[in-house]
Amino acid sequence: MINNLIELKGKRLYIEHNNSFENKPTIVFLHDSLGCTQLWRDFPVKLAEASQCNVLVYDRLGYGKSGAMVTYERPNNYMELEADLLNDLLAALNINNAVLFGHSDGGTIALITASKYPENVKAVICEAGHIFVEDVTLKGVSDALEAYKTTNLPERLQKYHGDKVEMLFKAWTETWLRTSYRDWNVEYLLKNIMCPLLFIQGEADEYGTLDQLEKTISQVSGTAEKYIIPNVGHTPHKEVPELVLNRAVEFIDTLKSI
Repeated sequence: MINNLIELKGKRLYIEHNNSFENKPTIVFLHDSLGCTQLWRDFPVKLAEASQCNVLVYDRLGYGKSGAMVTYERPNNYMELEADLLNDLLAALNINNAVLFGHSDGGTIALITASKYPENVKAVICEAGHIFVEDVTLKGVSDALEAYKTTNLPERLQKYHGDKVEMLFKAWTETWLRTSYRDWNVEYLLKNIMCPLLFIQGEADEYGTLDQLEKTISQVSGTAEKYIIPNVGHTPHKEVPELVLNRAVEFIDTLKSI
């Protein structure tokens, strides 16, 4: 595994990249709104080994070991901009057969990337992604904001993000909770997704209802599968890692004939 910083359009991104399987897809992991490479723990390596694929894990700007955000103020289309930067990263690393595995915000970024840059994306595994704003999502963000103010959450996040914590937390909460973001919606992009899709969601997801999953798989143009896990919340790959790992390997195995 090669760990280093790569510079793209003035942005310094931390990556972990293993390209040891010749002519095999690269699974690209996209973290959530408070996540980073380190918080995936050993899941990427396990999935890469089990599926015999290459792997790329990276910290988005402002997270983990990547450079800091310039400002916490994000435009409403910030995830589309993240998809553009991801495409630049794939080009820089000469990856044109990516299997995008995204969680939460990362799942949304994976969907957007597949819709805008289909030539580089072989398949998408979207875990607990969002395509529109729901009341339950806003409640989840509000609850996290309260926890940030009243518990040791800032200190726990600092372990992974260092002095970038306040900026990234403010960027996340203020974007999702502002009035103008209530109308954010990327359903119009879904018809452009031609590659196979696996959408994974916990039935007890505290940040989104199953409408996110159902409306996504019903609107993409490629084949789409759903995996709904009972009694599981917003982070299936942490709550029931073996179930997610096995289902993801099964999905990736079907790509070999494509």
